[in-house]
Amino acid sequence: MFQLTPARDTGAASVSMTAFRYVLFAVISTIVNFMAQHMVIVALPMAPLVLSILFGTAAGFAVKYVLDKKWVFEDDYTTGRSEMRKVSLYALFSVGTTVIFWAFEITAWVIWQTDFAKYTGGALGLAIGYCAKYALDKRYTFRTESA
Repeated sequence: MFQLTPARDTGAASVSMTAFRYVLFAVISTIVNFMAQHMVIVALPMAPLVLSILFGTAAGFAVKYVLDKKWVFEDDYTTGRSEMRKVSLYALFSVGTTVIFWAFEITAWVIWQTDFAKYTGGALGLAIGYCAKYALDKRYTFRTESA
């Protein structure tokens, strides 16, 4: 009889489904990030580049946290204190990986000064950052706590 494997199982099927979801949610979060950046640029064309990047990053962060918590790490709500710890760690690790994202995005924009270069650099930076972030979140943020 066929049985679905929980995400916490280390079987190959489970690992590949978790990886697929993580990548899918990274793509969704990246799209949300870039859409938010574009909306800021359209709404406020004279605003500095940093403003659009900040708005995009915040939107991408919120979407990615909710999707990762529920569908990648299958993490349920426990207590307010535990949730604050998780959000704090997730945010802390996000800051570090966001620096990678911003460095790639801004560097590409400074070198080529085109939207295509900026978004390509951003996508590359996000991909690298998400790989590092997954490892950190799996080990520290959404770890199963011992009783």
